[in-house]
Amino acid sequence: MTQVKNPSVQVPETPQMNDRDFLNDCLMTEKYLTTAYSIALHEMSHQALYQDVLAIFQETEQCQRDLYDLMFRKGWYGVEAESPQKVQQAYQKFSQYATNQFPNHGTMQ
Repeated sequence: MTQVKNPSVQVPETPQMNDRDFLNDCLMTEKYLTTAYSIALHEMSHQALYQDVLAIFQETEQCQRDLYDLMFRKGWYGVEAESPQKVQQAYQKFSQYATNQFPNHGTMQ
């Protein structure tokens, strides 16, 4: 499997936190917050509160994306490239599941 990432910007390897450590900590916090806000949104019945939390969720999600993009550009966050065959297999598996399990056999109406 191939790693997809940019050349890494060097940071000092010391016991103190460096820029990469701080960004990674912020990214993990934003991921946690977006998950928590998402759960809260699913369980909210008060419309005005829902709209306020939705706005906060969207800002948090954008911040998470911006942090990810910055870390990726600096080479501090990489992803694994998957082969086209594996992607096709996963797609077929999900499509088959959707056809058999979802109402209306996976079609949108």
